[in-house]
Amino acid sequence: MDVVEKAAPAVVQMPMVALLGNPNCGKTALFNRLTGARQKVANYAGVTIERKEGQFTSPAGNQYRVLDLPGAYSLSAHTPDEEITRDVVAGLRAGEAAPEVVVCVVDATNLRLNLRLVLEIKRLGLPMILCLNMVDVAKKRGIEINADKLAQELGMTVVETVAVQSGGEKSLLRALDQMWPLHETAARPLAAIDTVSVEDTQREVRRILSIVSNDFHDTGNLTEKIDNVVLHPVAGPLILAVLMFLIFQAVFSWAETPMDMITAGVESIGELVKTHMAEGVLRSLIVEGILGGVGSVLVFLPQILILFFFILVLEDCGYLPRAAFLLDRLMGGVGLSGRAFIPLLSSFACAIPGVMAARTIQNPRDRLVTIMIAPLMTCSARLPVYALVIAAFIPERDVWGGVSLQGLVLFCLYFAGIISAMGVAYFMKRTMGAKRNQPLMLELPSYHWPHMRNLGLGLWERAKIFLSRVGTIILTLMVLLWALSSFPGAPEGAIHPPIYYSIAGMLGRALEVVFAPIGFGWQICIALVPGMAAREVAVGALGTVYALSQTGDELATSLAPVIAQTWSMATALSLLAWYVFAPQCLSTLSVVRRETNSLRYPLLMAAYMFALAYTASFLTYRIALMLGS
Repeated sequence: MDVVEKAAPAVVQMPMVALLGNPNCGKTALFNRLTGARQKVANYAGVTIERKEGQFTSPAGNQYRVLDLPGAYSLSAHTPDEEITRDVVAGLRAGEAAPEVVVCVVDATNLRLNLRLVLEIKRLGLPMILCLNMVDVAKKRGIEINADKLAQELGMTVVETVAVQSGGEKSLLRALDQMWPLHETAARPLAAIDTVSVEDTQREVRRILSIVSNDFHDTGNLTEKIDNVVLHPVAGPLILAVLMFLIFQAVFSWAETPMDMITAGVESIGELVKTHMAEGVLRSLIVEGILGGVGSVLVFLPQILILFFFILVLEDCGYLPRAAFLLDRLMGGVGLSGRAFIPLLSSFACAIPGVMAARTIQNPRDRLVTIMIAPLMTCSARLPVYALVIAAFIPERDVWGGVSLQGLVLFCLYFAGIISAMGVAYFMKRTMGAKRNQPLMLELPSYHWPHMRNLGLGLWERAKIFLSRVGTIILTLMVLLWALSSFPGAPEGAIHPPIYYSIAGMLGRALEVVFAPIGFGWQICIALVPGMAAREVAVGALGTVYALSQTGDELATSLAPVIAQTWSMATALSLLAWYVFAPQCLSTLSVVRRETNSLRYPLLMAAYMFALAYTASFLTYRIALMLGS
């Protein structure tokens, strides 16, 4: 009998759709609309530039991969971001073919600026779809664009989209299905672009606009009216300062209730474990190691989410580029341009995306200085340390008509980081050789209400990142620290807690020789070591150390009262000063190494930040002691 082998089903590779366009055109909002939660964030091979890729299924049942490319104004790349966009669409990246179709997203309210990139991509010969995004805003402002004539002039499909509205992507999905099946197409040689000058491209843009867009008057342009106030040379900086101040007030006042709920939950679990488990090594691991460490960090999630909520709101409504414009003159005085504001603001989340965002700065020297000072911005990993010490030592009372004293102290700590960053930038400007500042050219998007979907996705991503760190890095380090803090144990007749005689205790006492002049005891010294992996780990480490330092069955279920009884005010203020300048975590130093392609700069960064941190803590501690006496 003949044996008939059944052929294996062919693996169907989903075609790649690349989204690209100018910054602030709504490209990422469209990406979120298409993919929802079916997206992942990684880095391009060999570089630290972010790669957002996802999947979606059209109403016709066709499946696509979609890639959100970094924003670019032209294929004549001036920054690493633009180089990636150029190389991906032209198929120049090793191991990556050009996308099967390119979707150019343009802002319908600013077609003159956006069409230059569209014409450059068209010359590559790839299948294209043009998305006229924000058509609802354009119509409200009296801007009329004939999509049919535009499609005829460009020789490609043109669809209208409103990426921030439910169903606003349907016309794009229909256009993609009409092109199905998509086939891999090789882009033309990139050199073909160079044969067309910028002047000729702009001339073609003006010709097309004269045909497809009627003359219009911007009726009721609210953006200009708002900008007359928020960009005022006097009122503008004051508004920015008040906004930042109110944000830090909210971080404390709004987060109080959810933080209390998390604390109560962790304490309840700890009591439950103590009640139902016999005393021993396993119970110590769960209560003192895991709950005492991880729980001490988890409680600060509400404050981190509140801070990011405001940052996302300001970004989504279009205010952040205005802040960069307002700060351009101030930052120019210390050798930076206003364009450095966005990377520095990103560093309030984490120094890693801040360092990576510096690649949008064209001037190499400005880019390097921005990278070197980005870690001085107060990242969210410092927030748990600040919140712990402030809650323990700063009274919870109002000053100046309802202003929280704790929020005021937090604002001062953030402000100290900013001032120190400006000082370091000024020093680098003088030592590296002052160069003429480049004029800031920045597109200011129209104001609009923040979109709840984008805010929700942004906060969910931030929560996932924080919780994944709690469940992986922090949990691992806490278990390791518990082991080092529990063994070999106390000898007979010991007069100190068992942790004093452990491996961690020995290490802490060795480091105390270095840090005693700034008021740090051996318990704090123990916490500084795992804090090099991630700064927020220091709080979890303190939770574990002080939980294991308790005598008898007493458990430090709440860390703030314990340190309030153990530390002096001078030590608390010294630790706050230390974390304003704290030496950078290892992951950030590795990213600086990759971004600068040199070991010199991460070593220089670690050295100068350690020197600043130690000096600031020493002065703070000594002054506090003198004032206290």
